[in-house]
Amino acid sequence: MERSLTYIALFAALIAALGLVPQITLATGVPITAQSLGVMLCGTVLGARRGALAAGLFVALVALGLPLLSGGRGGLGVFVSPTAGFALGFPLAAFVAGWVVEKWQASIGIAAFAGALIGGVGVLYLCGITGMALVLGKSWPEAALLVSPFIPGDLLKAGLAAGVTRGLAQLRPGAVLSRAG
Repeated sequence: MERSLTYIALFAALIAALGLVPQITLATGVPITAQSLGVMLCGTVLGARRGALAAGLFVALVALGLPLLSGGRGGLGVFVSPTAGFALGFPLAAFVAGWVVEKWQASIGIAAFAGALIGGVGVLYLCGITGMALVLGKSWPEAALLVSPFIPGDLLKAGLAAGVTRGLAQLRPGAVLSRAG
């Protein structure tokens, strides 16, 4: 139990730290950040339940006003902005990424890539595009077009998450809780 709490807090901090990586803001106003990589790693390393709890802790801290999102954003106003769906989707994305790694018996690298891709890109985009459409008053396809420039970078992050998870599994197999019995 104590170990799980430590990992949950550590990975919530990882998401926050990845928000410090300088962001690149496109014309749509949505920044390219490394935080989604942290969400992917929450799932692929910690597993579904712990990964969702870590991402949920991060979202709760943002809601409390801590400026943890990229660009130093935090507070309840974040949840009515165009990026609200992405922030609110972090726990679900981490859960799905972890669930895929836990259930799919492929090698850890392949399962982690699939989990990061399905949860950290697919589910996160589903939540983010839906939120963007609602906040901006656009149709779902119009909102999807706004985020399409981010897809190549997120595919790269999914590959990076798989590589990190695979490397961690090789160096410290017990630390990859998504595969620890």
